[in-house]
Amino acid sequence: MDPRLAGGYVTVDLIAIQQNYRFLSENLKDSECAAVVKADAYGLGAHKVAPALAEAGCRKFFVALPEEGIEIRKHLPEIEIFILGGLFDGCEILYIHERLAPVLNSIEEIKIWSNLTEEHGPLPAILHLETGICRLGLNEKDVRILADNPAMMDGIEFDYVMSHLASADKPDDLQNKAQLAQFKFLRELLPEGLQQTPVSFANSSGIFLGNDYLFDLARPGIALFGGNPTPEKENPMQEVVQWQGKILQVQDVDSEKPVGYGATYRTTGKTRIATVAIGYADGYFRYLGNKAECSINNKRVPVVGRVSMDMIAVDVTSIPREECKRGDLVNLIGGGITLDELANKAETISYEILTSLGHRCHRRYLEAGI
Repeated sequence: MDPRLAGGYVTVDLIAIQQNYRFLSENLKDSECAAVVKADAYGLGAHKVAPALAEAGCRKFFVALPEEGIEIRKHLPEIEIFILGGLFDGCEILYIHERLAPVLNSIEEIKIWSNLTEEHGPLPAILHLETGICRLGLNEKDVRILADNPAMMDGIEFDYVMSHLASADKPDDLQNKAQLAQFKFLRELLPEGLQQTPVSFANSSGIFLGNDYLFDLARPGIALFGGNPTPEKENPMQEVVQWQGKILQVQDVDSEKPVGYGATYRTTGKTRIATVAIGYADGYFRYLGNKAECSINNKRVPVVGRVSMDMIAVDVTSIPREECKRGDLVNLIGGGITLDELANKAETISYEILTSLGHRCHRRYLEAGI
């Protein structure tokens, strides 16, 4: 995309992503750090993000869908890729050809994968235990069936036994300890060989819950991309994303006038309004109208009126004219506006902000040597 033709920029700092990976790895001490790069690396571009993480030392990647795994395999032929969504029906041979390891979430998937080993030899996988989120994984009944029928796993080489924390971002939530206890209980019910299999349990926030949650392999996602894994404390991660919109026009208003659709905001006197070429079609949520702030040269300015499909209005009365004119940039994320702040203003989470970023903005990647 020619940047001159776009309404703004999304700048992804690959160096910061690498720093975040190394920081999390150091916090894991003796445990290994994987990377969750599902949903196109949380909307930031897996084709760029995954190689940057591999350069930083990451050798294990998790995605949700086999299609995502195939895309990453094009760029990284030697690393390990695990599919969190499990073994997709009718796609089993594709997993083998693309060297994708399924996270096996049910007895049915285990049987199918094991049967394939008769023709294709040993096949890798992860065994998923359900400990209190009621999504995917084997419950206690399933685990007991597995324990009584270990032959149904013949030929499968389990790299890890895993589960997934539901409330790790709330360190005092009792669900964390309950899930840990349930995981240990289910693990002890497994056939003896699987009881010694390495464990993957901690997500981004789980890394900060303490040593009991670390085990052998952590699976951070949002923390790699600058989201705060410890919401009750200062964010320990480096900022990764800068999102900027172009000013289309600045106009002076001399009296009380409505701004935007529905006249939800009215000026109260002399005001300067900048119209910025970003809207909900670009992922700037409609809910942010009359709530969010942007920044120009690290000075905060309020979004006024409703967010429309292609534009927002910003009150730039406090900004010197020479710093705010047609073609200049307004920070939507960056310049003092954090990813988590924008998410809070939108009453959502940082994950949704990143994965909603549209592709009408020109993408730029900062990497070593650039």
